[in-house]
Amino acid sequence: MNGKSALGVLLVIVGGIAVLKFLGIHFGAIFGFLLPFILIGFGIVGWMNNKKWIGGILTVIGGMMLLGKLGGFVMLLLAIGLIVAGVALFKKDKRRAY
Repeated sequence: MNGKSALGVLLVIVGGIAVLKFLGIHFGAIFGFLLPFILIGFGIVGWMNNKKWIGGILTVIGGMMLLGKLGGFVMLLLAIGLIVAGVALFKKDKRRAY
């Protein structure tokens, strides 16, 4: 796909989203979740095409956005890990002397 075709596809997608918004169909939550993945993907493509600075910046921005979106899930995993560690301390052999 050359540059003109890619730009054409992008314009059709943006126009289609604008028409759907006009009709009352909103995809804000879906695009808000997909945008970090898109940025990370563009960053990786940039990194592969020897554009290290741009690729790194896009990847870091996408990662930070994704971390913000998945913050609650990360906290849940941390809480489960703390519970497992606490239970493991209770179940240790009590004959050990420290």
